[in-house]
Amino acid sequence: MITIKNFKTALIWLPSIIIALFFIQNAFEKIFQSNQISKLGLSNTSVIGVGIFLLIATALFLFQKTVIIGASILASYMTFVVFVHINKGKPFLLTMLIVLVTIVAAYLRKTKLFSEK
Repeated sequence: MITIKNFKTALIWLPSIIIALFFIQNAFEKIFQSNQISKLGLSNTSVIGVGIFLLIATALFLFQKTVIIGASILASYMTFVVFVHINKGKPFLLTMLIVLVTIVAAYLRKTKLFSEK
């Protein structure tokens, strides 16, 4: 039987899992299909480096003690992506939503950090 505590834990972790799956998929795409990605004119090595950086940041995001560091890195990366989309005239609302959900997911898991003492 599912208890209220287990249900609450599942709801708290759900946004983090969804965001992590997005960033893991994005990282693997950059690592294994770097020759097909020609964004910003980066070399294949640079794109692979960004993919590895995303995997490390996602791992930091998923680990409870470093969730704020990981969320900061991932939100900063996606903010850069938002600015690139704005600069190129591409739709950027979805990328802004990813930034916001990343921050909200970190907040849900570390609410004590943001509460008054």
